[in-house]
Amino acid sequence: MDKNYSYGIMLVLKYIKKIFPQVDASLAYWSKIATKGKDNVLVKQALASIGLKKFHAQGGSVYALYPKVDAQRMVKFIVAFQTISDYLDNLCDRAGVKDESAFRQLHLAMLDAVDPLRDINNYYYYYPYKDDGGYLEQLVNECREQVKGLPSYNLVIEYIKKYIHLYVDLQTYKHLSLKVREECLKVWASYYMDRYPDIDWWEFAAATGSTLGVFVMLASAFDESLTPENVAALDHAYFPWICGLHILLDYYIDSQEDIQMGDLNFTNYYKNLKQCEERLAFFSENALNACSKLQYKEFHLTVVKGLLAMYLSDPKAYSNMNRLVSKSLIKRGGKETTLYYHMCRMLRAVKTLA
Repeated sequence: MDKNYSYGIMLVLKYIKKIFPQVDASLAYWSKIATKGKDNVLVKQALASIGLKKFHAQGGSVYALYPKVDAQRMVKFIVAFQTISDYLDNLCDRAGVKDESAFRQLHLAMLDAVDPLRDINNYYYYYPYKDDGGYLEQLVNECREQVKGLPSYNLVIEYIKKYIHLYVDLQTYKHLSLKVREECLKVWASYYMDRYPDIDWWEFAAATGSTLGVFVMLASAFDESLTPENVAALDHAYFPWICGLHILLDYYIDSQEDIQMGDLNFTNYYKNLKQCEERLAFFSENALNACSKLQYKEFHLTVVKGLLAMYLSDPKAYSNMNRLVSKSLIKRGGKETTLYYHMCRMLRAVKTLA
């Protein structure tokens, strides 16, 4: 199998040295654009989503180093798309709005972003705040520009749309009022559970919250020799395993904070911390096993081990009893995961990793 690509420690070093600065520059650019809005609520949420969720764009940008990818083009897409995702999450979560129609209309931006043939929608039609100075539409157009002309985009676009439709459903239902959101999520997830018999409904829901499936599909579309079999294998590995691991780790480190804030957290559906640990380990093992069957398997293995390292190096992963679980998960991930974990801790110490 072709090994003429970066993986392991070389991938991590190139990622830090070459990609992080591009992500920083791109986020700085979008911060300037965000300030041009005339509605203070929208400006505040746009800037907050960039300032507090930089970590998301940094993490996703590893796919700029996927084999055969134009790194600069990929960073532009990842940062713009992830910024749309994080901005809309804030608009649904932090502005006091609980309107399903408003949430769905806002998230049309994500579908428009990946399909240049779609008409641009009026994203704020049902939303009480509207004048963002063209910020959201510019983000959408940036994404559309980057996907144009990719040689194998026709093979991946339906998978990308599938991931986005699931993501939009999740975002819509989880931001409804407290008294209806859980039942809506359960009913929605139940339609899909027969396809995923090894996971619970909240684990399925968590997997739909990841943008990594979108990023890996887009990255693979740069390869003119991509086959439908390659794409199907990526889909099987990323959903639900890699995407599920990604978001369950995210919820795991925020679990105590979310309990205090009264926010929905899928890891709080586990009976206890031990069950949470076992299920995270289950997702990790399945993700690693699925990677071994992929083209460029070493790249994907590095991503999964890097996910464990990035999330479990967060100080929140060591609060209270989480310390024992986090140490166990790092150990189960193997020597490379331990190495990446120590690198992430150093990057956090010097503020390179948000």
